[in-house]
Amino acid sequence: MSRLFPKYLWLLSFLTFSTGIMQARAQQADTTAPAAAPAPGTTTPDTTRPSAYPATPDTSSAVTPSLLLSPPSPVLPAGAAAAADTTGPAAPSPFSLDNPKAYTIAGITLTGAKYLDESLVVAASGLTIGQKITLPGDALGDAIRKLWDQKLFSDVAFLVDKIDGDKIYLDLHVAERPRLANFYFRGASKSQADELKEKSGLIAGRVVTGSTRRDAIYKIRKYFTEKGYRDVDINVTERPNTTQLNSVDLVFDIRRGSKIKVNDINFAGNGNMDPYRLKKKMKGTHEMTRFTLHPIPATSVYGRPAPLSFSEYLKQGGFLSFSSTKRLLDPYVRLKLFSSSKFNEKKYEEDRDKVISYYNSKGYRDVTLDKDTLYTVENGNLNVDIKLTEGRKYYFGNITWKGNTVYPDSVLNQVIGIHRGDIYNLELMQKRLGTVPSQEGGDVSSLYLDYGYLFFRITPVETAIRGDTIDYEMRIIEGPQADIKRVTITGNDKTNEHVVRRELRTVPGEKFSRQEIIRSTREISQLGFFNPEKVQPQPQPNAEDGTVDIGWTVEEKPSDQLQLSAGWGGYYGITGTVGITFNNFSLRNIFTKNAWRPLPSGDGQKLSLQIQSNGKYYSSYNFSFTEPWLGGKKRNPFTVSFFKTRMANATSYTGYGIPLFDNSSYMKTMGISVALGKQLHWPDDFFSLQYQINYQRFKLKDFSDAYLGLPGLTDGIVNNLNLRITLDRNSTDQPQFPRSGSHISLFGQFTPPYSAFNPDKDYAHMTAQENFKFIEYQKYRLTAEWYVPVGKPQGKDNRTFVLKAAIKMGFLGKYNNKVPLSPFERFDVGGDGMSNMTYYYGKDIISQRGYEEYYTSDPRVNPTSAGSPPPGYQGFTIFNKYTLELRYPVSLNPSSTIYALTFFEAGNGYEGFKEYNPFRLRRAAGIGMRFFLPMFGLLGFDYGVGFDRLQQGAGLKDATKFNFMLGFEPD
Repeated sequence: MSRLFPKYLWLLSFLTFSTGIMQARAQQADTTAPAAAPAPGTTTPDTTRPSAYPATPDTSSAVTPSLLLSPPSPVLPAGAAAAADTTGPAAPSPFSLDNPKAYTIAGITLTGAKYLDESLVVAASGLTIGQKITLPGDALGDAIRKLWDQKLFSDVAFLVDKIDGDKIYLDLHVAERPRLANFYFRGASKSQADELKEKSGLIAGRVVTGSTRRDAIYKIRKYFTEKGYRDVDINVTERPNTTQLNSVDLVFDIRRGSKIKVNDINFAGNGNMDPYRLKKKMKGTHEMTRFTLHPIPATSVYGRPAPLSFSEYLKQGGFLSFSSTKRLLDPYVRLKLFSSSKFNEKKYEEDRDKVISYYNSKGYRDVTLDKDTLYTVENGNLNVDIKLTEGRKYYFGNITWKGNTVYPDSVLNQVIGIHRGDIYNLELMQKRLGTVPSQEGGDVSSLYLDYGYLFFRITPVETAIRGDTIDYEMRIIEGPQADIKRVTITGNDKTNEHVVRRELRTVPGEKFSRQEIIRSTREISQLGFFNPEKVQPQPQPNAEDGTVDIGWTVEEKPSDQLQLSAGWGGYYGITGTVGITFNNFSLRNIFTKNAWRPLPSGDGQKLSLQIQSNGKYYSSYNFSFTEPWLGGKKRNPFTVSFFKTRMANATSYTGYGIPLFDNSSYMKTMGISVALGKQLHWPDDFFSLQYQINYQRFKLKDFSDAYLGLPGLTDGIVNNLNLRITLDRNSTDQPQFPRSGSHISLFGQFTPPYSAFNPDKDYAHMTAQENFKFIEYQKYRLTAEWYVPVGKPQGKDNRTFVLKAAIKMGFLGKYNNKVPLSPFERFDVGGDGMSNMTYYYGKDIISQRGYEEYYTSDPRVNPTSAGSPPPGYQGFTIFNKYTLELRYPVSLNPSSTIYALTFFEAGNGYEGFKEYNPFRLRRAAGIGMRFFLPMFGLLGFDYGVGFDRLQQGAGLKDATKFNFMLGFEPD
């Protein structure tokens, strides 16, 4: 062979000699072959060969490629050319399908590649020097296929450089595709362009193919179609990028057209169903709002809808029917203020199924949607016509049970709650049987699963259809009770396993229980260390031995909080706060060097430290530590805390009114408390009981009596020793954004009855210092909160509106009517609950949105701005507060949980039972936001309007108040 064709270039450029090459070219046809006719106006420039290459025959779109062997004419001696017979047969091909021959690759060169590394391209082909190949054969076809799969080339071909005996020298010829430098969206708004950058799937640096452009056009069109633009037109232009080698820019020219809205939805064949009820079930397809005196004539391709005349309306007594009144007014007036009327194809398909499901729930199990038609009407919007065949209405007949040994028929009949003669409703029956699992339970499957019957199965079988009545037989396979074999926990990278495991109700050796799975999920979420949306139990039944393995997957989230602030308070001096709370602390590892990252953590303990200073005016130090499982075996929370504060009084003022502070006038407060709680198991195990001993010592020196509102109490020592007993029930599903459950807390706080030890004491003639050296009182607080989800959860993170209802009440009383009631431990109501200073001397601050702190129970008397209390005011002894909030989660991400809310609130404070009136309240409404940030805790604001602050002739601004909160939600 080398003697016949020495040093000549053999062109292996597509002669059919190998099935492999045919497959490689055919496989590439979907990305490089011309696509189906593009949408009108869409430009799809040829990218099968970059413009940087000379024009050559474009074979990249050939469906049946071939390998051409075109050897040049043999070299002839000088002068003999004319005598040469050029009409004879061509030189024979060195490759014959009838006689394949083996070659050894002696060399591979690369041509056509300008920007890619030669060694990487050759390596991607899978061919190596020294490799044996057969020609004709599959080796070169496989190599071409591998190179096509890289999607980097618009043309790939192998050429023979030289054949020397059984050695072959190959030249790999490629044409590189350009890469994407930038992409632009003309005709889209800035916000739409930002969204399209993510939704189009385009990524700078990727190779540009015909498929790249078509996919982007499809996604852009889909994006606008979902927004109601059904006639969107997209043209794509490719232009070279002059700043980057082998790169292009894609420019998408978008003509959105008009947004298409739904004009009318018409039903035909719905003789037994009100069309307005059917439209109400179409949650994603709504008719547009309409106000007109000249309605478009009602049309339908399945028969013109019969309009309701006014005379018919009166004759039928339509004024007594909401649907009849709506039907009469619909051509002229239609209010859709809170629903979008843009047409979405995907949602419309879902809504058609919802119409059928609604019919099924009403007994029409044979209903069919025969056809539907979408067409444009005069105003350019869309009419939706749907033709139905209802069929007959069915009812439940006899329901029998087979295979049940654990529960008798009577119990199962009571659980399913379906009786003979009830309207046939397949969805209801499946829900009552529990074929679709739900957290609420109360179905037949839950009845078995709660008692370990994990292998339980139930199959409803129709046994007879008698006219319009259907009989069912419920065939049950109970199976054995499953024992829990292994329980594993994964994802707890920071929290120690025993902290999670002690919260679980799923214990190895115990019977499986669906209810305990749900409860364990709630307990893990309540810890606050894990993303509640990611707590996932994964039961793995083992049918062979009747056991089940349960794997718990959790995802850690930041739980510690840091508070830092600093500033210059003018005449107060330097002000600032340094506070840190470790919610997952580990005391036992405090002496373990390797555990300090930056502090020992993972045991679920809580450590809080805070230092605060307002210069010379105020300073405080706070410390608290909580062990939630004292002893490690039972949930017995133990807490110890200590605080110390100092608040100075201005002793004099400069000529400019600047206060001067020194050590001659102040109030120092020191307090310590110890609390121990336990979990109760009656009435249920959501209850807990806590005992707390508190001691506070107030030292006053020439302190202004305006703060306490009690003349004469300016010097001396005041002691407050009390026992607080708290009964608490908390069944909320998670701490930050509860969506279900309730939290009810009732406590009583009692001092020793000092007056009983000395009944002859004359309190009326004693000084204030003598009366309040040891405070005597009894105090009660009730807080009750309920959370109810509103509507069905939507989206991948199950977002839904949540309604919160809350009641808060408080009462401060005394044992002995002869003993004056303490100015400490009273209630201050109003304001944001944070700017008040009264908690420094033992008062409960009850915030109320929309109002400044107020000092009288008369709702008509309200301060216009924060100020000092009037002389003689000591605080309220009774308060009521009622709250309704509608919440919606904006983000449930554990790194930033955000929700919006709107509220209605009413409350008031009273100085005693004589003026107590639970219906005399200050009312307010408004909006707010809450942000839970891992390192800073709660950030929030509310903007409220105090209705009782509205004055005749005054603007709304005088009745509003903006509240800001940081770190905690005020009472």
